Amino acid sequence: MEKAFHSAVIVGRFQTFHNGHKDMLDKALALCETVCVLVGSSQESGTNKNPFTYETRESLLRKIYGDKLRIYPLPDIGVGNTAKWGEYVVSTVVGIFGAPPDLMISGKEERRADWMSGDAGMSIAELYIPKTIDISASRMREFFVENDFESWKEYTDRRLWDSFGELREIVLAAYENEQTSSI
Repeated sequence: MEKAFHSAVIVGRFQTFHNGHKDMLDKALALCETVCVLVGSSQESGTNKNPFTYETRESLLRKIYGDKLRIYPLPDIGVGNTAKWGEYVVSTVVGIFGAPPDLMISGKEERRADWMSGDAGMSIAELYIPKTIDISASRMREFFVENDFESWKEYTDRRLWDSFGELREIVLAAYENEQTSSI
């Protein structure tokens, strides 16, 4: 069965991965032949906002999706949620695949409204997926701090449940480090 789009890009920090992310990625895979996931703030780890390394986040995605996703790091460039950021995302995808994506998928958040307003975004369709699962990565990290496995697993794919202890240790070690270079 032919899918509606050849390629899509999704940008996320996945600090930590939760079922809201999973919902978005599942919908992307249903619509697109190739789904490129750019793991944002890939240069940062060990902070309260970004406790996990890129490699840890990639590993969590692989536990659920195997090789169904194309996963790459995306370091911050310090420009915030602007058309310049959108140009950077598109140029990163072009560098990987040799062509821009057909579709940019994200949650409907006001701060992402300008990403595709530059020249690079002119021929890229955008799909905003409404939040259907009321959870955030910040709240997920709080579950680690509170040692609340039951609440955490309610919003986490069962294939990640055995990672709770290891992920909790990382979050606790980074908890008081408020310094961040991530925007």
